[in-house]
Amino acid sequence: MQTLRPALVPLLLILAFTIPAAAKPPKVHTVTLGPARRVPYTPPEANPDNKSEEATSLHIRGLYVDGIQKEWTVGEVHDVTDRTFVVRRALHINDSLPAESPRWTWQPASWLMVDRISGHITALHLADYDADISDVVWFRNYAAYCGISTTAKGGVVAVIAELGARKAVVQKIIAPWPQLTPPWPVCARAKWQRTPMRATIQPTNGAPVTYDVVGTVSLIEENDNSEQ
Repeated sequence: MQTLRPALVPLLLILAFTIPAAAKPPKVHTVTLGPARRVPYTPPEANPDNKSEEATSLHIRGLYVDGIQKEWTVGEVHDVTDRTFVVRRALHINDSLPAESPRWTWQPASWLMVDRISGHITALHLADYDADISDVVWFRNYAAYCGISTTAKGGVVAVIAELGARKAVVQKIIAPWPQLTPPWPVCARAKWQRTPMRATIQPTNGAPVTYDVVGTVSLIEENDNSEQ
């Protein structure tokens, strides 16, 4: 009498093609900042009497993901969480007029949010942010700074923005935009207080204004779905 045995080989082949795909761990990316290098820079408040190297240059660093450069950055990194940080972007732009030969210059630009695990880089769109005048001061996942409103009743705007939120926590005009040459800086650097959480923003030649940050919830999303 013939004994029938289960066909184990086809079953093992089926499992080999189905189980590993689901059990494969997500890829962890490596995010690094390169060494600093000095590049020429013309600030918006350029003073012909101040030609020092510090006033006419920037220290930029490359932002690398898995050894591949993705962006240029400038300034210090702010750690939001143990896996997420923000850093300011630097751009190399052509500043020549139509009749001129190419004239390249470096300029600080907007802010980036970087996930160290997934390697994902997100461009932040902060309310009323202006790269020339907005000196952003971070605390936790909040940014405090002065911006510019371009509406008919615009002016210097005090802003407190929360990462991930659709609307700014604070967005209020605190001074008219000067008709003549504006003072530089337009505002003093914002000052944060932990308990109670509040930020003080003061326009140059104006009175300081303090805003409490209450009733808000962090909306930072740290996505675990890394690229494979």
